[in-house]
Amino acid sequence: MTATSVSAVRPPSALRFWLPRIAFAVVAPILLLALVEGALRLFHVGHETGLMDSCTVHGQPTMCYNMFFAAPFFPPGIIKTPQFFSLTPNKPPNTYRIVILGESAAMGDPDFAYGFGRYLEAMLRERFPGTKFEIVNTGMVAINSHVSVIIARELADYHPDLYVVYAGSNEVVGPYGPGTVLTNSSMSLPVIHASIFARSSRIGQLLTESGKAPAEWRGMEMFLNRQVRANSPRMPQAYRNFEHNLREIAQIAHDSGARVLLSTVLTNLRDCAPFASLHREGITQELLRTWSELLQHAQALETSGSYSEALQQYLDAAKIDDQYAELQFRIARCYWNLGDYTSAKQRYELARDLDTLRFRADSRTNEAIRKVAATSGPQVQLLDTQALFSNLSRNGIIGSELLYDHVHLTPVASYLLARSAFRQVIRTLPAAANAVDIEPPDEDECERLLAFTAHDRARVASEMIERLQRPPFTGQLNHSEQLQSLLSRSTSTESPQDTLAQYQWAIQQHPEDLTLHYKFGFFLFDYNRQAAAQELIRAQPCDGFPVFLPDGTRVM
Repeated sequence: MTATSVSAVRPPSALRFWLPRIAFAVVAPILLLALVEGALRLFHVGHETGLMDSCTVHGQPTMCYNMFFAAPFFPPGIIKTPQFFSLTPNKPPNTYRIVILGESAAMGDPDFAYGFGRYLEAMLRERFPGTKFEIVNTGMVAINSHVSVIIARELADYHPDLYVVYAGSNEVVGPYGPGTVLTNSSMSLPVIHASIFARSSRIGQLLTESGKAPAEWRGMEMFLNRQVRANSPRMPQAYRNFEHNLREIAQIAHDSGARVLLSTVLTNLRDCAPFASLHREGITQELLRTWSELLQHAQALETSGSYSEALQQYLDAAKIDDQYAELQFRIARCYWNLGDYTSAKQRYELARDLDTLRFRADSRTNEAIRKVAATSGPQVQLLDTQALFSNLSRNGIIGSELLYDHVHLTPVASYLLARSAFRQVIRTLPAAANAVDIEPPDEDECERLLAFTAHDRARVASEMIERLQRPPFTGQLNHSEQLQSLLSRSTSTESPQDTLAQYQWAIQQHPEDLTLHYKFGFFLFDYNRQAAAQELIRAQPCDGFPVFLPDGTRVM
């Protein structure tokens, strides 16, 4: 080799000088961070944020939901959780494990005991008593698909047979959405993944919590200043992120040998006015005055029942500004009262899509769900709940008979959704290979099995009335109508003895049902605190789990 060739492969002196320094500048901070992270873990600063944690149930080792799992997705002091669940790592023989993914509607809010997952469980165990069904409902208030995909990935190790995905309402207001108050609103998936990783670390937890007073959970009221227009440049990325997360859930399921039932999402069109509206950008003050005058005249005409004349005034206003969500809702109501239900539905949908407090899945969200279901292979099946329930609704427009508020299911809707899911689920059951025509129990039978009493119906409606007394519900055009609808459901003439007997009968049918014992304990509290405590202890989901009476008194 010549001297020239040797010098050609030898690094220049400047490069030899800078390479070690550059390497040190990169590696040293990483090593320092690793040491700090290790020290924080050694001294138990912060929490593990994996989905599952070791525990014991009746003295047997198992895995339980980790109460700190959601910490990376919520401000300090606020950690929303699903209903507590536990799983054995090795699925017992003859067990069919169903994981429900989604938000508060999937959880069963306003009362998880009567969500569609509970109805589905009652149907399956009644029709297939030889199979053990584990319904793992991971639905959680305020989360979105960024959280659900992590849950799906971590539960894949527990051998689920089926994922049921009912999600899409919180893609804007949930973690990393363009209208969130829970995290930063960065919309790039790599940045989101990096942020989740950082916030899950002990260093990230320490920095997040340092110097910040614990936040107070105020529900939807927290988002009042986070309006997002339908044509916001941030929305397309939100739709892409949602579709990407759904596809990732489908891939996780495929890799674990599970199937996916992907459902479209229900929204209240007819009886839920927009939460907030914004005028189109660039409208002049002169045009805004003309628009307001037209609206004022039209409102007077609508109030007097002159719907045709009111409609014309509203349509004239829409020529000036058709982006104002409440205007589209008013137009829809006029069409409804004139009997033009096709036009009414179009306008109700437009009002929802233009709502700038985006607590409802819009048209493009459900389009993404249908698209993923159609293109993800045979292991993914679509449950088009939106289309099904539209066909079951008055004049094809979903309203308060199916949804308490904007997205949360009434008992009849929970039953109908579970019945639809049941018919899809049994096609995958070995025990039902030759019995796909089996019908589920009817609604009354399911509610007897769940001890969904008249007392509980009235209690849940009363809870919804309290919820609707706060913003943003109080600012809705039809707020008083919503309250009247719930008031009619908030009273019960059922005697305590009848309620007691219904709970006792249901528990006798399935004494292992912890939720029945839990709800029975809460009912008994007003009549027999000692008996209430005993039922709540029976509902204890794992050894050492704290048990409290409804007044906050700790039992054990």
